[in-house]
Amino acid sequence: MATSGKLPAGIVRAAIHPSIGIARIGNSEEEQFYGPEVTDPLPRPAGFYRDDTGALKRQAARFRIYGLDVEGRAVAELTASNAEITWTVHLTNKKAAWYQFQLAQDIPEAASAPPQNLRNATISDRASLIIDPGSRRINGPGVHGGPQHTFDSGGFMGTPVYLGEIRTDEKGRLIVLGGRGKSVSHDGTRAVDFANNDGWHDDASDGPVTAEVVVVDGEKLTVDPAWVVVAPPNYAPMRKSVRTMWDLMRDVAIQAGKLQAPNRPSFQDDIRPIFERLAGLQWVNEGFAAYFGWRAPNDLVTDEWLARLSNPGAEEAATRQIIANQFRRPDRDAWSPVPWPWMYGDAMSVPTPQTSNAFSTLTPTQLDMLDQWADGTFINDYRPGWTPPRRIGDVPLAEQPDMLDRASLEFCLADAFHPGCEMTWPMRHSTMYMAPFRILHAADMTADPSYGPTFTPDMITRTDGPLYGQRPGGITRWMAVPWQTDTASCRSGYPSAPPAYAPNLPTFWPARVPNQVLNPADYDAVVDTRRPLGERLKAFARRADWIWPAKTAAEYLEQINRFTADFGQMGVVESRDGPQNDANFPPVMEVADRSLPKIDRPAAALAEHADIGSIAKIRRFPSGLKQPA
Repeated sequence: MATSGKLPAGIVRAAIHPSIGIARIGNSEEEQFYGPEVTDPLPRPAGFYRDDTGALKRQAARFRIYGLDVEGRAVAELTASNAEITWTVHLTNKKAAWYQFQLAQDIPEAASAPPQNLRNATISDRASLIIDPGSRRINGPGVHGGPQHTFDSGGFMGTPVYLGEIRTDEKGRLIVLGGRGKSVSHDGTRAVDFANNDGWHDDASDGPVTAEVVVVDGEKLTVDPAWVVVAPPNYAPMRKSVRTMWDLMRDVAIQAGKLQAPNRPSFQDDIRPIFERLAGLQWVNEGFAAYFGWRAPNDLVTDEWLARLSNPGAEEAATRQIIANQFRRPDRDAWSPVPWPWMYGDAMSVPTPQTSNAFSTLTPTQLDMLDQWADGTFINDYRPGWTPPRRIGDVPLAEQPDMLDRASLEFCLADAFHPGCEMTWPMRHSTMYMAPFRILHAADMTADPSYGPTFTPDMITRTDGPLYGQRPGGITRWMAVPWQTDTASCRSGYPSAPPAYAPNLPTFWPARVPNQVLNPADYDAVVDTRRPLGERLKAFARRADWIWPAKTAAEYLEQINRFTADFGQMGVVESRDGPQNDANFPPVMEVADRSLPKIDRPAAALAEHADIGSIAKIRRFPSGLKQPA
């Protein structure tokens, strides 16, 4: 099969990028947008993330194919103009047929948590719990619509479920859209748990992305496959956590010897982002705002601070060492809430267990690079005023594949696999990958083996087990069902062993699920220069509870069910211009796109953790923590 375009010389194979694409659920019937394709995308205008009805747009994952030379370098993007491309995608939801989530099963503390038994264990027809519409194929540019491209032929307990659809853009690139957030109980019962609700299903999913590529003169190229994950909405689309999924997968590849660690970290690429993320969380958590935010004691991203931190000289050695020592170390202060980054860990529980996984740490690679930085052994490539690429077209062609991979995964979380937002604890096992950042596809994509009624530790290392080659639905099955009950439960500042560290710290996932936000009314007061400065400063310092729309119900179970029914009511944190040329305020702010309602009921009935005793998410060790033998 010949093509009309001319293919550059030197291409010997091809690869799909991003290697793991992230689509996100939204309740808009028609509108969508592309997920991040660069690590520092331009902020979207106010109102961008909603359609005219106020519903949340879905985030589409867009995939491209690059022709590679013998060294694996990208030579050209392959599109409909220079190749015949046929895409195949297979989305599946296996949550209801998989095991419960109790705790990450690869940490010692799992032995103290309740066993992970099968969800819906009384249902003998396990296939009826799996939403599997099969694979879909698409080729050609600008293809939209059609039943042959829609994942709607699968069902849950006999009820059809729509999981999404595929399209192509004007160049023949693949577009994957996921579900619309319709989570339903088969028998009408309400949700009673943060992660395990029998009889329920949602429309999250995941699966393989493959392509057949035929170029000039009918030559067929081998194509490295990809994966797509359909995840919950991103309610803070400009924010990144301190440890991202890209950081975690990079560390997994380095520890497994599949990727070379840098001889010296780059200040610009490896160190500076850590401080930027700490500062960026000021828009989604009040504790981070107080300590790392605008004009806070550790606002480490000012020009003055960055000039000092990027200086490898002896005159700043003490400063670098002190800052590096603020980060939590597993062998030093693992169960203290005080060290940075103030995130709950995989073994989070109330009261706080004295265990190394009670709170999150940076990856070993990140900590090693911080130590090198503290010693002055780093590349001083800080560029004041530098503007990063804002669109994938601004990135040199040879660098585009890595940029697409990184951009997709940097906006995913690797904090508190409890269970997590997009992906969870299996992603830290090298057996999950065929190459760095690229999921290993199972040789046989048919039904999964039966592993028995209860998850057992040997399943982690079995070569025919769930942490090796993946089948459709293999990534999201570990997550909460429905996802909304977990999202609504992930808050901040749960009381632990006294004294409490801070009212709004530590936290779970503020970069995706905000805790406290700047209210639109307070933003309006800040930018109104006619108001007294003191009034404007108070408005800027004030933060509102993001979860309030669901918390108009005092009882926790009613809150998670209300969130499940109307997750689109929650605010999206948007970028807006602050007062210009005013040293009292940042020039750019991030503000919730919806005003929080005025609540008349007594504040006592709306405590931050209403009915906390019933939240199983934070009661992980009902019989206590077993001590190692």
